[in-house]
Amino acid sequence: MPTFGDLKLSRRDMLMGTAATLALGNAPNTASAQDAGVSGGAVALAAGTPSLAKVSFTVNGAAHDLNLDTRTTLLDALREHLHLTGSKKGCDQGQCGACTVIVEGRRIASCLSLAVMHQGDAITTIEGLGTPDNMHPMQAAFVKHDGYQCGYCTPGQICSAVAMLDEIKAGMPSHVTADLEATPQLTNAELRERMSGNICRCGAYSNIAEAITEVAGSPA
Repeated sequence: MPTFGDLKLSRRDMLMGTAATLALGNAPNTASAQDAGVSGGAVALAAGTPSLAKVSFTVNGAAHDLNLDTRTTLLDALREHLHLTGSKKGCDQGQCGACTVIVEGRRIASCLSLAVMHQGDAITTIEGLGTPDNMHPMQAAFVKHDGYQCGYCTPGQICSAVAMLDEIKAGMPSHVTADLEATPQLTNAELRERMSGNICRCGAYSNIAEAITEVAGSPA
């Protein structure tokens, strides 16, 4: 039996052996995955094929049934599949709030939420709040107080503001609420804290605050 010292490998032989090992390791093994009980969706993803799922939800009062890639965000489902382009894709990382929509009465950053997570949910986008001929009071206040400049963040700002006022009515505290036992009041500090997740790159914050305060019916 040859000893370790008797083994002689050329550089070319070693490279060819390494390449062959890597190729075998990366080869798809769909059959063995199925034999091992791996789900069809996992096998499809391993093979590079999107895994699809049926999702049903209500958007602005209308029922929708979609067959989506399970990786599709709620924002992309709204914009690309339902063609509701009012919700904007800003940072796509949940940092700017331009994609804010209202789901089951709560505001969320739709770019961070998968569409398949909202089976059966009721979703409201800026298109569902009002129309140019019949605006929501918050939309009308934004127009009156010039609460926008470029307008890109405005749909998210308005959806967030509407849901934020409902949060206050429900008695939900924020990080700056002083008395957790009392119903929060829409002070300037409360307003700015609660709307801090919605960025206006044009800097129209004072006008936005005036619009929200008018709808809330309290002094700035």
